[in-house]
Amino acid sequence: MPVAIASFAPEDAAGVIALILPIQQQEFDIPITAADQPDLAAIPSFYQSGAGGFWVAKDAGAVVGTIGLKDIGAGRAALRKMFVGPAHRGAAHGVAQALLDTALAAAAEGGLGEVLLGTTDKFLAAHRFYEKNGFRTVPPEDLPPEFPRMAVDTRFYAITLLQSSSQA
Repeated sequence: MPVAIASFAPEDAAGVIALILPIQQQEFDIPITAADQPDLAAIPSFYQSGAGGFWVAKDAGAVVGTIGLKDIGAGRAALRKMFVGPAHRGAAHGVAQALLDTALAAAAEGGLGEVLLGTTDKFLAAHRFYEKNGFRTVPPEDLPPEFPRMAVDTRFYAITLLQSSSQA
């Protein structure tokens, strides 16, 4: 059964935390807990409002990937919480690409013109992935004031979304 992408539902909450925390803590040695990330306890109100959203990738019912879009106003969103479990990484699996494609399509459909993200210098594969998908680096001083910067983020990206011809 292929991996399926779906909007986050409350029954996905435990699986989201079980996926994200080990990646942060063990793979990347980031000293962060679930309590340090209150957005994970409030996904519907934090992400699934305005033009935002939160999606999970599931394999046999287990959460193997996540991606969130936080509507930050002014036609922009922050891409956050993009994680894919180790067994589902890489182009052969296509999970990260499917998650990103889903989020960017939803952003465009929601009328957003730009998606921004922050990541750490440690996530080298993520840098390559975002750049391959058309994201450009953004100096921190050029981020809009409403962008929710995380203390661990040291590298920032943005992508301008093409507006549909009906909006041109």
